[in-house]
Amino acid sequence: MLSITGEPYDTLQTVIGIGKEQSESSLKAYGINYEQIDLIENDFDIPKIQERLKNQDIKLVEIQRSRGYSTRKSLIIEKIEKAIKAIREVNKNVIIMVDNCYGEFVQEKEPIEVGADITVGSLMKNLGAGIATSGAYIVGKKDLIKLCAERLTSPGIGKEIGPSLNQNTFFLKGLFFAPSVVASSIKTAIFASRILEKLGYVVEPKFNEIRADIVQTIHLATEENLVKFCQGIQMGSPIDSDVIPYPGEMGGYEDKVIMAAGTFTQGSTIELSCDGPIREPYIAYMQGGLTYEYGKLGILKAIEQMKK
Repeated sequence: MLSITGEPYDTLQTVIGIGKEQSESSLKAYGINYEQIDLIENDFDIPKIQERLKNQDIKLVEIQRSRGYSTRKSLIIEKIEKAIKAIREVNKNVIIMVDNCYGEFVQEKEPIEVGADITVGSLMKNLGAGIATSGAYIVGKKDLIKLCAERLTSPGIGKEIGPSLNQNTFFLKGLFFAPSVVASSIKTAIFASRILEKLGYVVEPKFNEIRADIVQTIHLATEENLVKFCQGIQMGSPIDSDVIPYPGEMGGYEDKVIMAAGTFTQGSTIELSCDGPIREPYIAYMQGGLTYEYGKLGILKAIEQMKK
């Protein structure tokens, strides 16, 4: 496995087997090797990628579209398309997989449309629209979907008895509402970017930049600001607005993390949520907003809380 987007986020490091916590069920434990090629100035290192793939000994190339808990920019679809074309110039057979979490419906095209063999993501984010209460999706080439289905259920049966957990109605309704909900989420992020930039904070992306996903980052400079901002988001939430979040230890993360999400569906980050590791430069990672109106309210509450 070769990652060409640099170091994965904390919890994925544990899954791969390169984090501080070594699991007996990690990919490494099952004999799956891992390499990574870091981005250069928020773009793919095409020469290095091509040179490595000439050996024809890599089975899968992984591209992580969203930034995770890093300071890099999320990857727009045009950059992903350019990288895929460069890979195919030197290696026709390697499987190209894109982790598309937070990116669905943000741009006009999806990774499959620009040459990816398989794309994966969560239904607790964009595609679930806050309606699906669990689940994930895999889309791509028929033979690869079959392999995934048989690994996730059992050989010979595959997706015939997929583990839908009686959620098919929620999955379909979520997909139906997803374009509208993602649009509200992007609008909320643009509002947050503009108002917080005007208040003097470093934001990424800026309000008028092309977006690759729904994540908005705000550099809040101090732990106190980060904690208060997240607490304000919680106060503006439709559920558990009376709950006050504080930083705490979480499995798979190296630093304490604060998470705010007063959501109808627990863990649904397409609903307004905000979180961040307690480490410099104290970045808040905000995403979601089922409607712009309540997204705007949550942001104003967060700013109000910081000013107290």
